[in-house]
Amino acid sequence: MSDRRQPGPGTAADLQGRLDRYWSGRATAYTERQRRDARAASDLRVWTGRWSRVLPGPPGRVLDVGTGSGYLAFLLADLGYDVTGIDLSQGMLAVARDRVREAADGDTRAPRFVEDDAVAPARVRGPFDAVVGRYVLWTLRDPVAAVRRWMTLLAPGGTVACADAAWYPGGIDPGTTVESTDGPDAFVRTYSTATLDALPLARARDADDFAAVLTDAGLADVEVVPVPELAELDRRFGMSPGHESRPQFIVTGRRP
Repeated sequence: MSDRRQPGPGTAADLQGRLDRYWSGRATAYTERQRRDARAASDLRVWTGRWSRVLPGPPGRVLDVGTGSGYLAFLLADLGYDVTGIDLSQGMLAVARDRVREAADGDTRAPRFVEDDAVAPARVRGPFDAVVGRYVLWTLRDPVAAVRRWMTLLAPGGTVACADAAWYPGGIDPGTTVESTDGPDAFVRTYSTATLDALPLARARDADDFAAVLTDAGLADVEVVPVPELAELDRRFGMSPGHESRPQFIVTGRRP
């Protein structure tokens, strides 16, 4: 694997802007698949069980980085955590906030959503008991720097836990199409070869590459927790556009 802190072409702001625009264009279709797809209920059961086991028990303060439309934020809030989700994608945040408004009045479990950078959060204040993410490490422009920043927001002994997979070890099929307001080729245009070169974990080979990021950042007791139940769901229901079935996991570590 290439250097995990390798810079990419253009400025960090240019790169992040391209990614944010893509995910804003994907927000509605992406969220509908997560919430309404035939496998949605099965996915939720699997993830609820797994997150319950890797985090300290509720109540506790949790920061969900790269929250997107809030899938993980809402799951953890339903488990009793006090959750703040951050993202820079305006489209994703709009969907997440709409879902908060849909919730019953007075539902104190609803997450809060803040526009902020997952790599360098500046608008949230710790200490948090855990920093979590789902499918975010692979698309961070500097994952080691991000985890180091997250550690400053953690209480001593707090947990970092991120779910992901080595999605694209061989790159992305140029024929991939997705539903997006920016057109069906938005994914391959955004995640071009140059973009993948700028994202240190985009072509990761396996979970060890993700674990190495947490170790390099200074976390202790780094562990990879496989989520093998998802492979059977992939077989039964199929995958999202642009994805192959890959072993998914949660990589965890503790602030010393």
